[in-house]
Amino acid sequence: MRLVVLGPPGAGKGTQARRLVERYAVPQLSTGEMLRAAVADGTELGRAVKAIMDRGELVPDEVVNQMVSDRIDREDCPNGFVLDGYPRTVEQAKALTAMLDAKSTKLDAAIELKIDRALLIERMAKRVADTLATGGTVRSDDNPETFARRLEEYGQTSGPLLDYYLRRGELVQIDGMEGMEAVTRNIAKLLGERSSDQDG
Repeated sequence: MRLVVLGPPGAGKGTQARRLVERYAVPQLSTGEMLRAAVADGTELGRAVKAIMDRGELVPDEVVNQMVSDRIDREDCPNGFVLDGYPRTVEQAKALTAMLDAKSTKLDAAIELKIDRALLIERMAKRVADTLATGGTVRSDDNPETFARRLEEYGQTSGPLLDYYLRRGELVQIDGMEGMEAVTRNIAKLLGERSSDQDG
């Protein structure tokens, strides 16, 4: 099962990605972890990535795409993977499609966790209040204003990416506002239906 998990900050992408990994016994591929591993390994690519990050610049698409391609070629990915945090743009999505075509395989689905923006901000504010009430600490960017801005940015950049997967017939949309277990069940149900349709 080759999957991409999409959705705004706070939608539960990480949680659902981990559950998909367990369900289908495939690895979770995080571009953030790949970048950190490349730097830690000190490879030629890793040294190039470190230099870019040290300058405070974004790692170029061609570098990220190559890292993803190399990671998919590793021995733990023959049965699939769950991509988390990639692709972020239509250009990256097109590169992923071309990459998988070259490997004679394809994406099974791009899962979008749909959310109600106002409710998500409310949920986040409650989580922060609960954390503070129990004596916990919250990150400096964990406040409604910053969170609302991140949601706004996601809304502006995600439209073309979702349209790309919709046109390709790969987009699966799930209500991300339901409980964690319900979201997991709904994803499994829709993926099961897609597999049956493709097999038939």
